[in-house]
Amino acid sequence: MTLTRCAPYWTMTDSRREGGGLSSLDAALEVLRAMAKRSGPVSLSDLARECSMPVSKVHRYLASFLVAGMVTQAGKSGKYDLGPGAVKLGLAAIGRNDFVNHAADGLHELADATGMSALLSVWGDRGATVVRWERAATPTVTSMGLGTVMPLLGSATGRAFLAWAPRAPLTGLLNDELAQAQETTSDEVDALVKDIRRKGFASVEGLFIPGLVAMAAPILDWQDEAQAVVTLIGTDPRSIRESAQESVELVDYCRSISISSGD
Repeated sequence: MTLTRCAPYWTMTDSRREGGGLSSLDAALEVLRAMAKRSGPVSLSDLARECSMPVSKVHRYLASFLVAGMVTQAGKSGKYDLGPGAVKLGLAAIGRNDFVNHAADGLHELADATGMSALLSVWGDRGATVVRWERAATPTVTSMGLGTVMPLLGSATGRAFLAWAPRAPLTGLLNDELAQAQETTSDEVDALVKDIRRKGFASVEGLFIPGLVAMAAPILDWQDEAQAVVTLIGTDPRSIRESAQESVELVDYCRSISISSGD
């Protein structure tokens, strides 16, 4: 296989690259990915610049996408946007995505990598409910288990749902907890949510269970809303810091499963 020095991978003289894939198809998919990241139509020149490809090459790809219905072109502006074919493909993928099972598949490895117990929760009729549990090699002593319902404000799991789940289903439970914790105001909750979203995960230290620390991050859907939450539980307060390896592992794991619009 011959490569042009310092050239992009799609300039390979052989149409097949190592691994058996087609370099031309890789380049075509790169065009679609670039369009998917945009919030609206894009001109041919801007798209070519973003993909670091010649305008003529991108134009040929777009011509094929137009025929397949993957792309549409506006009459006056001539700009390109994703078409009905792309919508159908995306909806089919969404329909096949099982967030809970995908998130549960790697919990054992996450627990091994961090040395912390890992649990998976979904939003149920009574609130944030634990549906999967993987204990660390050195298990923490806790009465929690499958079916445990976590509080919104007093647990890392609940706080993650508070930050990323649709607010309407949470409103009743949130109002009940605010009424019980009279020292907490709605403004403080808003500030808490803002900080959690900035960090990418929620954390608590000894609130729900004394002596334990926990942090939780969301599995996001295409609307950037939490479909599930993964939580790590341990005893070392250093593990829930923003720069800690454990918190980085947690956030990276959840992002790898999420299909949010920011991906």
